[in-house]
Amino acid sequence: MPCSVKFVLIMEEKTKMKKTGKVYLVGAGPGDPGLITVRGKRLIERAEVVVYDFLASKKLLKHAPKDAELIYVGKKGGVKHTFSQEDINTMLVDHARAGKTVVRLKGGDPFIFGRGGEEVEELHAAGAPFEVVPGVTSATAAATYAGIPITHRDYTATVAFLTGHEDPTKETSNIDWSKLSTGAGTLVVYMGIKNLPIIVENLVKNGRDPKTPVAVVRWASTPEQRSVVGTLETIADVVKDADIKPPALIIVGEVVNLRNTIDWYEKRPLFSKKIVVTRTREQASELVAGLEEFGANCLEYSTINIQPADSYEVLDEEIERLNEYHWILFTSLNGVKYFFERLYSKGMDARDLKGPDIAAVGKSTADLLLRYGVNADLIPSTFTGEGLAESLLDQGVEGRNILIPRGLHGREILPETLRGAGAQVTVAPVYENCPVEGDKENLRAEFDDGKVSMITFTSSSTVRNFLGMIDAETQEELQELLSRVKIAAIGPITAKTVTDNGLHVDVQPEEFTIPAMIQSIVDYYSGDSE
Repeated sequence: MPCSVKFVLIMEEKTKMKKTGKVYLVGAGPGDPGLITVRGKRLIERAEVVVYDFLASKKLLKHAPKDAELIYVGKKGGVKHTFSQEDINTMLVDHARAGKTVVRLKGGDPFIFGRGGEEVEELHAAGAPFEVVPGVTSATAAATYAGIPITHRDYTATVAFLTGHEDPTKETSNIDWSKLSTGAGTLVVYMGIKNLPIIVENLVKNGRDPKTPVAVVRWASTPEQRSVVGTLETIADVVKDADIKPPALIIVGEVVNLRNTIDWYEKRPLFSKKIVVTRTREQASELVAGLEEFGANCLEYSTINIQPADSYEVLDEEIERLNEYHWILFTSLNGVKYFFERLYSKGMDARDLKGPDIAAVGKSTADLLLRYGVNADLIPSTFTGEGLAESLLDQGVEGRNILIPRGLHGREILPETLRGAGAQVTVAPVYENCPVEGDKENLRAEFDDGKVSMITFTSSSTVRNFLGMIDAETQEELQELLSRVKIAAIGPITAKTVTDNGLHVDVQPEEFTIPAMIQSIVDYYSGDSE
């Protein structure tokens, strides 16, 4: 057989062979996206398909590739399910056979009341490769985040997990209440709210003291967490009065008494506060992470979209003569980012800035410059354009050549002040601030719901674009919509834009930085703002 024919036949066989897919059952943890394992996060980052549950935090989906297929198969009690368990099993097998890398993202741990064992059995029967990645189970998370150690040397050395919602098709229960009721010091019951009176009855009937402390924790480890405490003889009424609904876990045992000492999560200063963050998605992470660290429930609604300038004609011309400048002034993080991107595109870098002195409007801008290899020569004590202008005037700018890489429609106070003092100022647009399309309906719904505690604004642009997105037809409608919402502004310029639009600023840090803003918000809600 000629070699060319053999080659064609081999290629045909290879074409028939499909890429082998694999399914990863990944425990998403109890709700806090920070509790995902490192292994789980890495698998999500390279997934082609993510099949996720109701209890898996949607924030974890941000780690998936942009082109990944995201499939929601969540189940809620009392709700008709879009996908049955059999549908899910078939879906996993089909995607694996199609050669896809699949992450099956399950709340808590896949093998603790997560039906992971059933899914793995189906994958094994179909010959589909799989791997299981454990997750933080809801039992330990609910207890820990409610301030309850489920074991303690002074209380108990035993703990048992059980379900309060067994397979309804089973003829008899697998739970031996006669042994379990007093056989373990701490009992943690999953999915037991609906059957709570029956569970209590079985425990007491089989020897558990009716005075035994009980805690019920809803939405454990999330900003919506709620915990109530009672005893076996009172907890059913406590839960009913507090209107506690699933998902919730029940913790039974003397260790519940330690909640009075150890409760930490629900005592954080921003716990239960719903705060809207209007910064760009790329720059929101520091603010969001800081607020969430103190317990806030952050809603990210980017009101601005930063894009490269349509034309770099001015900057390109000035880059060719950087050595003729005495100063380059950076007035924002975006100015730094897009200036250096353009500089690099010209085959240049920080070494080409050895001639002029460098000024940054604030510490954050200076810190970013340092990451590009440039140490700012001047940072004003007041982090505003006015503060920067004043610092430069103190040094004398008459006859000085000054370059300002900035946004297309930046404030004119800085260049005009310097020109008035005799400086030769060139403004070079390097980016454009555009309103964000979409999310308007969802944003408006958040405020119509009346549960937003605060909005944060980090620039005048975020204020103006937010008002455009909220789409109030009249000033009266706007004020009514935000009547119970507090407003935090990062500095006086942003605050003035807020007040110019008829609104009130409740929080403004003395130092115009994100860390200072976070601390000011914490102080405000802690009563330490005076």
